[in-house]
Amino acid sequence: MDLDPLWYKKALIYELHIRAFHDSNGDGHGDIPGLIEKLPYLQELGVDCLWLLPHYPSPLRDDGYDIADYYGIHPDYGTLADFQRLVEEAHKRGLRILTELVVNHTSDQHPWFQEARRDPKSPKRNWYVWSDTDEQYKGARIIFTDTERSNWTWDPVAKQYFWHRFFSHQPDLNYDNPEVQEAMLDVMRFWLNMGVDGFRCDAVPYLFEREGTNCENLPETHAFLKRLRKTIDSEYQGKVLLAEANQWPADVRVYFGEGDEFHMGFHFPVMPRLFMAVRREDRTPIVEIMQQTPDIPDNCQWAIFLRNHDELTLEMVTDEDRDYMYREYATDPRMRINLGIRRRLAPLMDNGRRRIELMHSLLFTLPGTPVLYYGDEIGMGDNIYLGDRNGVRTPMQWTGDRNAGFSRADYARLFAPVIADPVYGYQSINVEAQERQKSSLLQWVKRMIGIRQRYPVFAMGTLKFLATENRKVLAFVREWQGQSVLVICNLSRFAQPAVLDLRELSGSVPVELIGETAFPRISDLPYQLSMGPYMFLWFRLDKPLPGKE
Repeated sequence: MDLDPLWYKKALIYELHIRAFHDSNGDGHGDIPGLIEKLPYLQELGVDCLWLLPHYPSPLRDDGYDIADYYGIHPDYGTLADFQRLVEEAHKRGLRILTELVVNHTSDQHPWFQEARRDPKSPKRNWYVWSDTDEQYKGARIIFTDTERSNWTWDPVAKQYFWHRFFSHQPDLNYDNPEVQEAMLDVMRFWLNMGVDGFRCDAVPYLFEREGTNCENLPETHAFLKRLRKTIDSEYQGKVLLAEANQWPADVRVYFGEGDEFHMGFHFPVMPRLFMAVRREDRTPIVEIMQQTPDIPDNCQWAIFLRNHDELTLEMVTDEDRDYMYREYATDPRMRINLGIRRRLAPLMDNGRRRIELMHSLLFTLPGTPVLYYGDEIGMGDNIYLGDRNGVRTPMQWTGDRNAGFSRADYARLFAPVIADPVYGYQSINVEAQERQKSSLLQWVKRMIGIRQRYPVFAMGTLKFLATENRKVLAFVREWQGQSVLVICNLSRFAQPAVLDLRELSGSVPVELIGETAFPRISDLPYQLSMGPYMFLWFRLDKPLPGKE
């Protein structure tokens, strides 16, 4: 394994759900042995870190984020011994593993909550937040607006209301209780001792409640998160904490602390603006949000993504922009959920290959560690007729055979139906077919990942946007330790001229990275290019030795 303590800054993360990836025993559910079988595919794809969705025992009312036991494996997925083998096999292939640390809440089926609700004198009673009324903390917003009307739910056994920021079957833990804090540190230690390389920490802004606030990003929350970080740093080496804090960049900045809180944090607001920029054919949304993004400590890194297991969240946009996104990307009401759009990347791009490639180009070249969502590398579709966000969590499409090669079970036993429509169906969209076809999306993604991994400037470099009169063209330079790359993108569906002022780079020779083709040397004159629809170019900027042309 790479011993670089900043490995996460150079990584490329692949998010997957064990349940949806590969079923090894024919019961209709993906499992850990099935994932182990597919590790060679992931290694060959070029990713170097896997982010696993929750694998814990759970009633699965929220796809595993409702945890009933922090120390186990859901029986559908395997055993602790299977998980230990997964970590070992992944590490042999140079693949790291991040798991979910769901710190904010448990399932209402967790023994802690069951004990708390049944016995008011139990020490566990104070592990959750109770009230005789539902009037406290009115400043806190409701996150799942489609299903919840309040953050309080009456419990007929406890005869009190309990507090929850998400579903009413997910009671929030009471972090004012020191025992809760100790318990979560012990959970973290258990999985680190199993060999995992870190955690994606779920829903971190909401750990404490205080009257007169919105109960988000409170100082007490940051104090506990710093304690989490201090524990991991002092007791383990080379591990990473990745924050899920769906906030504006300035609000997420504090989750990095002075390099002593989270190693990484998702950059949520840039994601919808990538889609907005491509549809509007205007670079402004991307430039504006990146210019609003504050600097972070040198040992920290943003994580950026196009799609994930949740909806394409539109919380961090204006009402006007949200309406625009709904009009453009979610014309059918079934495509919408909460304040977002529950669709995969390929359908959002109308299955347009050039647009899908352009979006990946932005993902791979803007600052931050890219996070790929399983199946997007082959252009998988979604199923908007499934409930909640399950439409983007369907089985991985491996082959054109029975059940997409995901499982040998009868079709009716699958945990979710495979995509079988004429456009995105597994008969045509699958790994096996795309591995055979040199021009497939999968082969293209592999090639681009390989190029990105050869140039650390994409992971570590500074960002400087270049002014062009044509707002349909986005151009920027990344620089790091003497290495410079120039990226130019045409966000339009039509051919566009690009006239760039590159005088600061005069004398450099742009070398296109895919074909290693040298372009005309940059001079003090405007640099002119013609860009095809949705075309992008990645250039290495070489400085010829004196006397050499």
